[in-house]
Amino acid sequence: MQITTVSLYRFSGFNNQFWALRQMGLMPRRLGAVPGLSFLKLLGSGANDGFSMRPNWSVYSILAVWEGRSAADAALEQLPMYRAYAKRSSELRHIFLVNTMAHGLWDGQKPFTAAKAFDAEAPTAVLTRATIRKRHLWRFWWEVPEVSRSVYEHPGLECAIGIGELPWVQQATFSLWRTGREMMDFAYRNQYHQKVVAQTRALGWYREELFARFEVIP
Repeated sequence: MQITTVSLYRFSGFNNQFWALRQMGLMPRRLGAVPGLSFLKLLGSGANDGFSMRPNWSVYSILAVWEGRSAADAALEQLPMYRAYAKRSSELRHIFLVNTMAHGLWDGQKPFTAAKAFDAEAPTAVLTRATIRKRHLWRFWWEVPEVSRSVYEHPGLECAIGIGELPWVQQATFSLWRTGREMMDFAYRNQYHQKVVAQTRALGWYREELFARFEVIP
Protein backbone atom coordinates (compact mmCIF):
# COMPACT_ATOMS: atom_id res chain seq x y z
CA MET A 1 0.00 0.00 0.00
CA GLN A 2 1.40 3.41 -0.99
CA ILE A 3 2.57 5.52 1.95
CA THR A 4 3.26 9.26 1.93
CA THR A 5 5.50 10.83 4.54
CA VAL A 6 5.64 14.49 5.46
CA SER A 7 8.68 15.32 7.58
CA LEU A 8 8.78 18.73 9.26
CA TYR A 9 12.05 20.16 10.58
CA ARG A 10 12.97 23.24 12.57
CA PHE A 11 16.56 24.49 12.41
CA SER A 12 18.22 26.77 14.95
CA GLY A 13 21.27 28.97 14.33
CA PHE A 14 22.59 30.52 11.14
CA ASN A 15 24.82 27.61 10.11
CA ASN A 16 22.06 25.01 10.33
CA GLN A 17 19.52 27.26 8.64
CA PHE A 18 21.91 28.05 5.79
CA TRP A 19 22.65 24.33 5.43
CA ALA A 20 18.92 23.56 5.15
CA LEU A 21 18.44 26.28 2.53
CA ARG A 22 21.30 24.89 0.41
CA GLN A 23 19.77 21.41 0.43
CA MET A 24 16.79 22.70 -1.55
CA GLY A 25 18.99 22.81 -4.64
CA LEU A 26 21.70 20.26 -3.82
CA MET A 27 20.03 17.29 -2.14
CA PRO A 28 17.71 16.09 -4.97
CA ARG A 29 20.68 15.85 -7.35
CA ARG A 30 22.75 13.90 -4.83
CA LEU A 31 20.11 11.32 -3.94
CA GLY A 32 20.12 9.08 -6.98
CA ALA A 33 17.85 6.03 -6.92
CA VAL A 34 16.25 5.23 -3.56
CA PRO A 35 14.52 1.85 -3.15
CA GLY A 36 10.75 2.17 -2.93
CA LEU A 37 10.71 5.96 -3.55
CA SER A 38 8.43 7.24 -6.34
CA PHE A 39 8.18 10.99 -5.58
CA LEU A 40 10.18 13.48 -3.50
CA LYS A 41 9.99 17.21 -2.83
CA LEU A 42 12.07 19.42 -0.53
CA LEU A 43 9.99 22.37 0.60
CA GLY A 44 10.62 25.64 2.39
CA SER A 45 8.08 27.62 4.38
CA GLY A 46 6.90 31.17 4.91
CA ALA A 47 6.65 33.31 8.01
CA ASN A 48 3.44 33.44 10.07
CA ASP A 49 2.98 29.65 10.01
CA GLY A 50 3.98 29.59 6.36
CA PHE A 51 1.18 31.76 4.94
CA SER A 52 3.31 34.75 4.03
CA MET A 53 5.42 36.16 1.21
CA ARG A 54 8.29 36.43 3.70
CA PRO A 55 10.36 33.23 4.05
CA ASN A 56 10.85 31.38 7.31
CA TRP A 57 14.50 30.34 7.27
CA SER A 58 14.07 27.92 10.17
CA VAL A 59 11.32 25.50 8.98
CA TYR A 60 11.62 23.03 6.09
CA SER A 61 9.80 19.92 4.98
CA ILE A 62 10.45 16.73 3.03
CA LEU A 63 7.50 15.15 1.25
CA ALA A 64 8.02 11.63 -0.07
CA VAL A 65 5.87 8.88 -1.58
CA TRP A 66 6.83 5.25 -0.94
CA GLU A 67 5.69 1.90 -2.31
CA GLY A 68 4.95 0.70 1.24
CA ARG A 69 5.49 1.26 4.94
CA SER A 70 8.64 -0.86 5.11
CA ALA A 71 10.33 1.29 2.44
CA ALA A 72 9.33 4.45 4.28
CA ASP A 73 10.55 3.20 7.67
CA ALA A 74 13.86 2.02 6.23
CA ALA A 75 14.51 5.37 4.54
CA LEU A 76 13.67 7.46 7.59
CA GLU A 77 16.05 5.38 9.70
CA GLN A 78 18.88 4.75 7.24
CA LEU A 79 18.90 7.18 4.31
CA PRO A 80 21.77 9.70 4.72
CA MET A 81 19.48 12.59 3.74
CA TYR A 82 17.07 11.95 6.61
CA ARG A 83 19.90 11.27 9.05
CA ALA A 84 21.56 14.56 8.11
CA TYR A 85 18.30 16.50 8.55
CA ALA A 86 17.69 14.84 11.92
CA LYS A 87 21.21 15.63 13.11
CA ARG A 88 21.04 19.29 12.09
CA SER A 89 17.48 20.07 13.21
CA SER A 90 16.36 21.14 16.67
CA GLU A 91 12.83 19.74 16.22
CA LEU A 92 11.38 17.16 13.83
CA ARG A 93 8.17 15.28 13.18
CA HIS A 94 7.40 12.48 10.72
CA ILE A 95 3.76 12.13 9.64
CA PHE A 96 2.60 8.94 7.89
CA LEU A 97 -0.31 9.19 5.46
CA VAL A 98 -2.48 6.96 3.27
CA ASN A 99 -4.16 8.69 0.35
CA THR A 100 -7.96 8.64 0.17
CA MET A 101 -8.40 10.99 -2.80
CA ALA A 102 -6.28 13.06 -5.17
CA HIS A 103 -6.82 15.05 -8.33
CA GLY A 104 -4.59 17.31 -10.37
CA LEU A 105 -0.89 17.32 -11.22
CA TRP A 106 2.40 18.19 -9.53
CA ASP A 107 5.10 18.98 -12.09
CA GLY A 108 3.11 17.00 -14.62
CA GLN A 109 2.89 13.93 -12.39
CA LYS A 110 0.15 12.21 -10.40
CA PRO A 111 2.14 11.22 -7.30
CA PHE A 112 -0.69 9.93 -5.07
CA THR A 113 -2.83 6.82 -5.47
CA ALA A 114 -5.92 6.33 -3.31
CA ALA A 115 -5.50 3.23 -1.14
CA LYS A 116 -8.30 3.68 1.42
CA ALA A 117 -11.87 4.91 1.49
CA PHE A 118 -12.47 8.25 3.19
CA ASP A 119 -13.43 7.89 6.86
CA ALA A 120 -15.06 11.06 8.17
CA GLU A 121 -14.19 10.18 11.77
CA ALA A 122 -10.50 9.37 11.17
CA PRO A 123 -7.59 11.83 11.59
CA THR A 124 -7.22 13.57 8.24
CA ALA A 125 -4.57 15.55 6.36
CA VAL A 126 -4.99 17.77 3.32
CA LEU A 127 -2.31 18.82 0.87
CA THR A 128 -2.83 21.46 -1.80
CA ARG A 129 -0.24 22.59 -4.29
CA ALA A 130 -0.37 25.12 -7.12
CA THR A 131 1.78 26.99 -9.59
CA ILE A 132 0.34 30.50 -9.61
CA ARG A 133 0.10 32.39 -12.90
CA LYS A 134 2.35 35.42 -12.63
CA ARG A 135 -0.38 37.84 -13.62
CA HIS A 136 -2.44 36.67 -10.61
CA LEU A 137 0.30 36.74 -7.97
CA TRP A 138 -0.81 40.01 -6.40
CA ARG A 139 -4.44 38.85 -6.08
CA PHE A 140 -3.47 35.49 -4.61
CA TRP A 141 -1.28 36.99 -1.91
CA TRP A 142 -3.88 39.65 -1.16
CA GLU A 143 -6.44 36.95 -0.33
CA VAL A 144 -4.22 34.45 1.56
CA PRO A 145 -4.03 36.20 4.97
CA GLU A 146 -7.81 36.25 5.41
CA VAL A 147 -8.15 32.52 4.66
CA SER A 148 -5.20 31.55 6.85
CA ARG A 149 -6.60 33.47 9.83
CA SER A 150 -9.97 31.77 9.44
CA VAL A 151 -8.51 28.25 9.28
CA TYR A 152 -6.76 28.69 12.64
CA GLU A 153 -10.05 29.69 14.20
CA HIS A 154 -11.79 26.51 13.02
CA PRO A 155 -12.38 23.71 15.57
CA GLY A 156 -10.71 20.44 14.73
CA LEU A 157 -7.57 21.93 13.18
CA GLU A 158 -4.40 20.52 14.73
CA CYS A 159 -1.73 22.00 12.45
CA ALA A 160 -1.53 24.05 9.25
CA ILE A 161 1.49 25.36 7.39
CA GLY A 162 2.24 26.99 4.07
CA ILE A 163 5.16 25.38 2.26
CA GLY A 164 6.57 25.58 -1.25
CA GLU A 165 9.31 24.92 -3.76
CA LEU A 166 9.66 28.38 -5.28
CA PRO A 167 8.88 31.52 -3.27
CA TRP A 168 5.63 33.32 -4.23
CA VAL A 169 5.00 31.21 -7.37
CA GLN A 170 4.90 27.50 -6.40
CA GLN A 171 2.96 27.15 -3.19
CA ALA A 172 1.55 24.29 -1.12
CA THR A 173 -0.44 24.01 2.07
CA PHE A 174 -0.49 21.13 4.51
CA SER A 175 -3.04 20.79 7.29
CA LEU A 176 -3.85 18.17 9.93
CA TRP A 177 -7.39 17.75 11.24
CA ARG A 178 -8.78 15.86 14.22
CA THR A 179 -11.39 14.26 11.93
CA GLY A 180 -12.31 14.32 8.28
CA ARG A 181 -15.74 15.61 9.22
CA GLU A 182 -14.27 18.77 10.76
CA MET A 183 -12.03 19.29 7.74
CA MET A 184 -15.04 19.01 5.40
CA ASP A 185 -16.96 21.46 7.56
CA PHE A 186 -14.23 24.07 7.03
CA ALA A 187 -13.91 23.37 3.31
CA TYR A 188 -17.60 23.73 2.54
CA ARG A 189 -18.86 26.19 5.15
CA ASN A 190 -16.06 28.71 5.71
CA GLN A 191 -16.97 31.87 3.79
CA TYR A 192 -13.38 32.99 3.19
CA HIS A 193 -12.32 29.59 1.87
CA GLN A 194 -15.37 29.41 -0.39
CA LYS A 195 -14.65 32.91 -1.72
CA VAL A 196 -11.08 32.00 -2.72
CA VAL A 197 -12.18 28.71 -4.32
CA ALA A 198 -14.77 30.56 -6.39
CA GLN A 199 -12.25 33.18 -7.52
CA THR A 200 -9.74 30.47 -8.37
CA ARG A 201 -12.21 28.84 -10.73
CA ALA A 202 -13.56 32.08 -12.23
CA LEU A 203 -10.23 33.84 -12.81
CA GLY A 204 -7.91 30.87 -13.50
CA TRP A 205 -5.28 31.73 -10.91
CA TYR A 206 -3.27 28.54 -11.35
CA ARG A 207 -1.24 27.12 -14.21
CA GLU A 208 -1.15 23.74 -12.43
CA GLU A 209 -2.86 22.57 -9.25
CA LEU A 210 -3.29 19.51 -7.08
CA PHE A 211 -5.54 18.57 -4.18
CA ALA A 212 -4.94 15.47 -2.06
CA ARG A 213 -6.67 14.11 1.02
CA PHE A 214 -5.13 11.53 3.37
CA GLU A 215 -5.86 9.50 6.45
CA VAL A 216 -3.20 9.93 9.13
CA ILE A 217 -1.86 6.60 10.40
CA PRO A 218 0.35 5.77 13.42
